[in-house]
Formats: sequence, C-alpha cells, structure tokens
Amino acid sequence: MSKQRTIMLTGGRGMVGSNVRERLAGSDWNLLAPSHSDLDLLDAEAVHDYLAVHRPDIIIHSAGLVGGIQANIANPVAFLDKNLVIGRNVIMAAYEANIEQLINLASTCVYPRSALNPLSEDMILTGELEPTNEGYAIAKLMALRLCQYVNRERGKACFKTIIPCNLYGRHDKFDPARSHLIPAIIHKVHHAKLNGSKVVDIWGDGTARREFMYAGDLADFLYRALNNFDTLPDLTNVGLGHDFSINDYYAAVAEVVGWTGEFSHDLSKPVGMKQKLASDAKQAAWGWAPKTSLKDGIQKTYDFYLETLNK
Repeated sequence: MSKQRTIMLTGGRGMVGSNVRERLAGSDWNLLAPSHSDLDLLDAEAVHDYLAVHRPDIIIHSAGLVGGIQANIANPVAFLDKNLVIGRNVIMAAYEANIEQLINLASTCVYPRSALNPLSEDMILTGELEPTNEGYAIAKLMALRLCQYVNRERGKACFKTIIPCNLYGRHDKFDPARSHLIPAIIHKVHHAKLNGSKVVDIWGDGTARREFMYAGDLADFLYRALNNFDTLPDLTNVGLGHDFSINDYYAAVAEVVGWTGEFSHDLSKPVGMKQKLASDAKQAAWGWAPKTSLKDGIQKTYDFYLETLNK
C-alpha cells in the first residue's frame, strides 16, 4: 500500500482554503491546515520550524490579506507588506526544507492595467500595474517570481503558480468594507429588500467588466492539480474564459435575492480597470473547465450568506 501523502494548506480558514478543505473531505490526502493561532505566517522562523516538523509532500499557498477595491485603496501599506512577508516566508521555508511540490496562488492583479484582453501569462511584467491595488499586485508578483527562480535553480518545475480570476462563493466575507464585488452586492441588495429600499447605488457606470468564478470550482481545479501535478503548467490562469459587466452582476444578484428595485450610478467613485479577462487557453489545454453557472454560484453564495445571518 502506498504511503498517504500530506498537504499543507495555508489560509485554510479563508474562502479559498475553506472550499479546498470541503473538497478534500473524505479524500485519500492527509490535510494540514494550521490556523493563525497554530502558525503565524508572518513569523519566518515559525514557518521554517513547522515545515521541519511536519514535512508535507506538497503545499497549497492560498493565505494572504485580501479585500475589495475600497480596502486596497485605504490600506496599501498592509496589502503590500503583509502579503510580501507571508509569500516570502512560505516559499523560502519550503525551498530551504527541500519541499518537492508547491502550488502558489497569485491574482489577475499581476497583469498590466493597459494589457489587451484576454490576459495571457506572457504579459506579466510588461507594463504599469493598476494603481488601486498595486501594493497587493507587487506582493503577488514577488511570490510568483520567487517560485520561478526556485525552479530555475533546481532545474525542474516544482513550485508552480496559478492565477485565479476574481472569486466568490461559500465562506466569503460580506462586510462591505472588506468584501469583493459579488458578496458586497449580495449584502447591499439583501438589505435593500429587507428595508424596502427602491434604489441601490453602483460605483461608476456599471459597464466595467469582470470575471468572477465560483470558489468551489477553484477547489475542484486544485484537487485535480494535486493528483496531476506533473502535467500542471508551471504558470497558468484559472477562470471562466468569459466575463460580465458590473451591471450584469447586480442584475443577477437582484434576481436571486428577489429584489425588484432600480439601480443608480455614482460616477464619482473609482472603478479600477475597464476590463480584466484572463485567457483560459492553458487551462483548457490541460483539460479543465469550471462547471458552476453565475446564477447557481450566486444562489449557493446567497444561501451561505443567509446561514451566517442566522448564526
């Protein structure tokens, strides 16, 4: 009988990590998902010691400080510094411990703001970043490059990076000050329905386009990657391959929630990049595609939101 393999999952209590834990439940993998109280990823020595003791076969690095456009604009120092330190600590500790396999999660924020869509992996570091989330992007670029340098030194692709598109889903954050677009919309529209509000505001004119994938689909991708690591591309986008406008997302949430009011547009607010659609050519060639439709994903996310309200 073959030895059971062990995964170390960072950020196991976040949205991505929680969905990965659910996907791995009942699998043949032995999962280590230390909480912040178990392991402070900002402490390089603690991370090094943890890996020396547990010796995981593979690491999925999904931990980090995340948030929407408001949070990134308000806290650029924290988004750069904390993500930079966490990324370096995890990757360098894995490198020094001679861990053979690591999957690093980046973000489409690493792409230049003016790059033509769809965004392909060879466009990275070819132009200026989007200012509203530049700090977060720089930290993610550092981790991505560090993985590539490890591979260069070792002469083989052992540390790989995936670049998921924007995500939403179960275990998301719904606080408008910290949340991403879709959970923020769910919160706003739900409360508009509860309060009998007839109008909900949208930042900008709503025509900016974004690609949001259900987090459960990313967990499915990662599960396949764990079992097919050797064929996983060294650097690949993970997403839908198509996008929707901000107005489309508001309309889809309103339909699921059952709110029938109107939307108004605040043209004084920042909206970020006009479009951010990632190429899905590499993931398609690898033989994977997401399964969850926008409506089904929003319904599952709204159901989870209602569950959290009742706790």
